[in-house]
Order: sequence, then structure tokens, then C-alpha cells
Amino acid sequence: MMKVFLADDEAIIREGLKYIINWEELGFTICGEASNGEDTLAGILELNPDLVLLDIRMPKLQGTEIAKLAREQQFKGHFIILSGYSDFKYAQTAIRCGVDFYLTKPIDEDELYNAVKTVKDTIEKEKLHTNTMKHYREKAKYTILRDILLNTCDFSGVHPDEINLSACVYQVIIYENYNLDSFGLTYSFANILKVTNQGNSSFEHIKLHQKDVILLKGPFALERFLNVLSHYEKKPQKGSPLDSLFVTYGRLIHKLEDIHYSYEDALNLLNRRFFCEQDQHAIGYEQLPAFEDLVYEVSTEESKLYSDKFCGYIQSFNRKMIADTLSALNNNLYYSRTDLSGIKLFLADIYLQIKQNINHIYSTADIPFPTNSSVIDLIESKYYLYEIVLFFSEQFEMLMNAIGNSSSESILDDIVYYINHNYHDNIKLENIAPLFGYNSSYLGKIFNKKMGESFNSYIDHIRINHTMELLKQKNLKVYEIAELVGYKNVDYFHKKFKKYVGISPAEFRKNNTKMN
Repeated sequence: MMKVFLADDEAIIREGLKYIINWEELGFTICGEASNGEDTLAGILELNPDLVLLDIRMPKLQGTEIAKLAREQQFKGHFIILSGYSDFKYAQTAIRCGVDFYLTKPIDEDELYNAVKTVKDTIEKEKLHTNTMKHYREKAKYTILRDILLNTCDFSGVHPDEINLSACVYQVIIYENYNLDSFGLTYSFANILKVTNQGNSSFEHIKLHQKDVILLKGPFALERFLNVLSHYEKKPQKGSPLDSLFVTYGRLIHKLEDIHYSYEDALNLLNRRFFCEQDQHAIGYEQLPAFEDLVYEVSTEESKLYSDKFCGYIQSFNRKMIADTLSALNNNLYYSRTDLSGIKLFLADIYLQIKQNINHIYSTADIPFPTNSSVIDLIESKYYLYEIVLFFSEQFEMLMNAIGNSSSESILDDIVYYINHNYHDNIKLENIAPLFGYNSSYLGKIFNKKMGESFNSYIDHIRINHTMELLKQKNLKVYEIAELVGYKNVDYFHKKFKKYVGISPAEFRKNNTKMN
């Protein structure tokens, strides 16, 4: 509904104006009224009506003065002057103030109706024009934004302020469902960032090549996004919008014409989602390897090399070397330029060569190999490399069980060796157990029984022992040592060190320096 404001110093006239025509039928609702010029001007500026019926002679301010002052304060609505004076000079003054109609009292009902109807038609045409212009502006902005992201934009005719793209810093985000079997995103990115994106002030959202792309604009939006990322590091609550979202983000950009670099980062990272870890919901430009670092090439020779290695380790029950080789394979593929389908074919080829070799060597053994087609289908269906590596690990354990057995003691020796060489990584029992063919609960019990302490406690002892050796050297800061031995949180490192040693790292270094 459009709004109309009634202004006349006589209450009886204002009441008459309410009923002289059917306002609702014409699409208007009466939003306010006033009996003097000052209240009228205040009401116009506060309520911003579409139409004002205004008496020309009012206390404090005359009708033409009200219209003039309202226009000076950017009031865009329409005026119909009601006057007891038919003098042309009054009408001329009213027209100069942007008044649509100048009607003389007593008011003719048909004349007023026609005037209001004409104003109504004008307002509707204006709104249609405004909406059309807004549509074309948004369409032009979409095209410009798309061209900026794709680095095809001619910036000579682009004025960032006019399309609300002006900011001191930008960052591009691409997001999709975490569960790649799901379709459709049902949440608002503004709600996830917890910002009010009025007028696209914080970010722009665009669909580009069927992907949801966000352009963050300004420090506030970037700060809110960093806050969202902190939740990913803690692992989002199951069932929350964050838990259903996978996000990639490009580098920070300070010039409009360089935004495409951030978009290219985010797009490349999305294409590398295959290399993400389990439960990883976000990956940023810091984790994007440089093109010149992508040096590993998959080949027939490489697949034979890996299949021969795995066959040897399987036959010698060398779980440690199987785990190390799987890790090396994972790392090499991370630095490969080969596309996803080529990597999957390479992995399938390694497995099928192992199957062929083991079947040949142990021709009399009853080995429950899956069929070749099911292996190829399974590897092709996996979204992540870690899933395929886990499949390899489980299959290699199955093969070792099928061709012979090794004791739990030798397995623990392999695990201890693994820990001693990988204590600086984020190693956990639940991650190691599958590599050695056990579930984490059972392996934890065996470890505790033989070693006399829990898996986590043993790792802490190893890390603290290495810490003490490093503290005796003077070339490393304490926080650097914490990172080297596997503690990402310095405060947590201090607590652990004091728990096992009884003093702080700084005190330990001071004491040992004096002794030396």
C-alpha cells in the first residue's frame, strides 16, 4: 500500500479528506496528519509518505514553504495543494516547489479523485522504472563481478563505488556441501557469518560455473569469516550448518583488479579436495602448493615400483614399511599435476598388480580378493585419497593374515618405531591402528599392557625427552621447540612439560645452561 499524509489547520477538513474518497480502493493508507506547518514537515520527513495533501495556508509554515524545505531534504514524494486562493501566483509558486496539483477549495470530489488517481499512476510508473533500473543495475553488477573473478573485466568503465564493490581488502570463498552426495544448500551465508548484509555491504554472492562464490568485502566481513574458520578447527557441532559445509578460500587481495587471484586459489583448492583429511571442512590458500612444486608424475614405472614394494612388505609382514610407503605414496600424489581420474587409475593399477603378484606367489592359498571390476569401482567412487589409502591398508592386512601370521609383540615393536620417528606429527591411536590392521580400542589395550603406560602418555614422554635435548641447545626458542616436537599449542606444551619434568622449559634451559 502507498502512504498518504493529510495536512490542514482545520480538523473538520482533515476528517472530510479521510472520507471524501475511498483511499484503500486507490491503494493508499493514511499514515499521519498534522494541523500546522512545522508538524507537517516533521511528519513528512519521518514517515516519508508517497503523497501529501497540503493546505497552502497553515500556522508556522505555509504549504509552499513546507514543500520547498522537504525537497531540500531529499523528499521524493508527491504533493497536492489545497488552497482557498485561486491566484495564479500561488499556483506558480507551488509548481516551482514540485507540487503535482493545485486544487482550490471548496474541493470538488471528482477533481480530487482524478488528481489522486493521476498521482497513483505516476507513482506506479516510477516504481516500475525504479525496479527496472534496479534489475538492470544488478544484472550489470553480476556481469562485472563475474568478469572480475574470471579476469576478463575492462576496468576502464568500472566505478566500484557505484556498484558497491569498493573496499580496502577482499577475499574469495567457494562453498559446497560437505557431503558430496547431498544436493542443495538450505542456509544463508549471512547467517553463518552472523552479519547483516544490508545492500550487500559485507559480501557479494554469485553462482559461477554451478559453484557458490562469495566475495568478502572489508575488514569486518573478513574478521567474521576468521571466526567461522575457528569453529572448523574445533570441528563443527554435528548437524549444524557448519557441519554440512565445505569451504575453500583464496588469498587476501587489496586491489579490485587482482580479485581473480583469490578466486583462482579457491577454485584450485576445491579441485584438490580429494587430498583433504578426514573431517576436514575448510582449506585455505596457505595449503595450496605452488605450481613449480607439483613435480611428481604418475607412470607405469611408478605403479610397478609401488606394487613391488608393497608385495615385499606384505610377505615380510613389515607393517611399519607398509605404513611408511602408504604415507610416501600419499605425499607424492599430493604433489602431482595429474588429474583426479588419472590418480585413481594409477592407484587401481597398483592394487591390481599386487593382486596378480600375490596370487602367482601363493597360488595355493585361499585369498579373498575382490574382483578387478569391484576394486576399480570402489576406488572410482571414493571422494578422498585417505579413504583409498585406508582401503589399501585393510587389504594388505587381510593378505598378511591370509598368507601367514605375526605376533602382537612384533606389531608393537613396529608401532614404537613409528612413534619414535613421527612423534612430531599429530599421531593418534585411532589413525595408527588401521595402518597396522587393528581397531584402536584393542590396540590400545595391547600397548598399555606391554609398555606399562597409555599410548598418549608414551607419546608425551617421547616428545618431552626430545624437548629436553633441544632445550640444551641455544639456537631455538621455546615456542619453536614446541612445534618441532608436535605441540601446536604453546600453553598446552608448557603444562605437559611441567607435568613430566616438574619445572618450566625456561627453568630447565636455565639450569642446564649453568651446568654447562
